[in-house]
Amino acid sequence: MTSGGKTVSPIGLEERVRAHPLVAQCLVVGNDRPYIAALVTVDQEAVEHWLMMRDRPPMKPVDLVRDPDLEREIRRAVVAANTLVSQAESIRTFRILAHPFSEEHGLLTPSLKLKRKAIETAYASEVEALYR
Repeated sequence: MTSGGKTVSPIGLEERVRAHPLVAQCLVVGNDRPYIAALVTVDQEAVEHWLMMRDRPPMKPVDLVRDPDLEREIRRAVVAANTLVSQAESIRTFRILAHPFSEEHGLLTPSLKLKRKAIETAYASEVEALYR
């Protein structure tokens, strides 16, 4: 529930963002916050192919998160996901993360479901940055 009292089911939004071929994972955040935001990880193989198709050299994950072309592409996924929800339920901003959520780091269950609280704790500074 956002601080404005809007209850949002994150699963549908996350699935629609993940439908984009460059997106690996998406975690919607916004509990007790003024609006909905998301943490997004990319599919490294798909991004490598995407770069190659654009005659661009491979990039390190930490450099990719700041790439304006990749950000525009991920923004398209977010905009597409938002078309099926009201403005209050839409993702207003997002952050691309350099590394995927993994079971080894305690961020996924053995069945590969997102551990929401663990991810929000591990990426607390990124979540805070979404609301500055």
